Amino acid sequence: MLAEQIRLLVDAGVSDFYSGMALATDQWAAEIVLDLKKQHPHLRLIAVRPCETQADRWSETQRERYNNTLALCDEVITLYEKYKRGCMHERNRMLISHADYLLAVYDGGVSGGTAYTVRHGKKQGRKVIIIHPDTLEVTQTF
Repeated sequence: MLAEQIRLLVDAGVSDFYSGMALATDQWAAEIVLDLKKQHPHLRLIAVRPCETQADRWSETQRERYNNTLALCDEVITLYEKYKRGCMHERNRMLISHADYLLAVYDGGVSGGTAYTVRHGKKQGRKVIIIHPDTLEVTQTF
């Protein structure tokens, strides 16, 4: 479903994709964009990292996947050298500020980074596409 929604965005004319490079969905989406670049070389993938140490506590396999994806990005933006309180939310606000659309895998919960980003994106008037992780139901707010 994530790949399908990204393809629909490409078909709608979206060419620049931003990823916060968090584990799971952020990295899967980045990998999907990189795969789509093979057929659509005009696509750009920009990684926005909260800090250089983002992946330091991840497993070796997770870090390797992260670093391989970063190496293929068209641009990497790093907000801070080291983790500092609030840097994740700052990264999320930066993603929102560059977005026309937000694509989130989100269960509707009230806490966490995805909940914050969806709420803040809606407040900023962004078009939000949500994939429910259990049902794969897609909802949109435009």
